[in-house]
Amino acid sequence: MKISAKGRYGIASMVFLARSYGTSSPVTIISISEHLGISKIYLEQVFSLLKRSKLVNSIKGSQGGYQLARPPHAITAYEILSAIEIALIERTGSASEKMEKLNFILSRDLFDVLDQNIHNTLNAVTLEDLLTAWKREENSETLMYFI
Repeated sequence: MKISAKGRYGIASMVFLARSYGTSSPVTIISISEHLGISKIYLEQVFSLLKRSKLVNSIKGSQGGYQLARPPHAITAYEILSAIEIALIERTGSASEKMEKLNFILSRDLFDVLDQNIHNTLNAVTLEDLLTAWKREENSETLMYFI
């Protein structure tokens, strides 16, 4: 399965926002762009989709930026990707009308199972899970020392 750059950047940006959850300061696109090395223009497109899906709130003005709309434990990878990767969550269609019985079997025994597994896997991972893993990785890097 291939997730587009937009989908990967969307998840990375949301994890970055999750770091600031609970603070009163919104996070700017420029800050995300600088920390993650993602184009500001590209991030604006991503955040437009995230805002439309009500995953982030935007604050206008000189002190503005973005904040998570819900706590990190309440936002799943599935929600983020479904906001950005529309084709990822579309149901798999039939190959041809001439293959009606085969299409039924393929749908029932393969594509429906695959769709459900993708849905379940992505719904099982929250922003909080990803943030915890990121913090753990950062902490292990700072504890490394050489003799």
